[in-house]
Amino acid sequence: MFSALYIKDVNRFQQIYMAKLFLLPCSLGGDNLDYVLPSEIRKILNNCNFYIVENIRSARRFLIKAGIDTKIDDLTFFELNKHTDKSNISQYLNPIKNGQNIGLLSEAGLPGIADPGSEIVSIAHRKNITVKPIVGPSSILLALISSGLNGQNFAFNGYLPKDKNQRIKSISKFESISFKNQQTQIFIETPFRNNHLLQDLIKTCGSNTEIAVATDLTMDSEKILRKKVKEWKSFNVDLHKKPTVFLIHKY
Repeated sequence: MFSALYIKDVNRFQQIYMAKLFLLPCSLGGDNLDYVLPSEIRKILNNCNFYIVENIRSARRFLIKAGIDTKIDDLTFFELNKHTDKSNISQYLNPIKNGQNIGLLSEAGLPGIADPGSEIVSIAHRKNITVKPIVGPSSILLALISSGLNGQNFAFNGYLPKDKNQRIKSISKFESISFKNQQTQIFIETPFRNNHLLQDLIKTCGSNTEIAVATDLTMDSEKILRKKVKEWKSFNVDLHKKPTVFLIHKY
């Protein structure tokens, strides 16, 4: 006969490992969540009372828009961004010890890509916590597949340097890597600097290098353009304050 202590330990083990860290997709913009998120997402959201988010205000807005049953004020949010004290991060996973699911939310798209969420996912693996990714939109992947550039070999480089001279050096470096490795290079930028980045790409890259921009993905205002540098020089587009992904490839 099993001892009461043994049964208690087994129950606790099952309780911990039934709870999960859900990697939850968020819309890239717009109000039509049904267009970009799986129908099962609301069931998962209704099974999470704890959330790790980049920004609490925007996370609350998204959850309200998603139509969750739980009252927003009854949820607990842990903020994870560049201002977070790193020594506190691992404690965010403590609710899982009590059998409580936790949802990880990015500002837009999938958590862990161009997002600080990868840090908590790494900790979860070290603690043997089940990590469950949920299908949803990624602006980077959507931009890549819609560009027609090389999807067999690509690199995401995040943000380029703010300093103009350093940014131009980075562009030249990544263009060389693209040609040498036949690899698509992908960047993002703070929306109010989009036009500056596009102009720097046009001025720095060779005339036959391909530049693609994917703007407002999944929204009614979505625009995806791909042209050679020499064609961009006579083409006008305004990307100011519009979420945009940039891609280059030198063949």
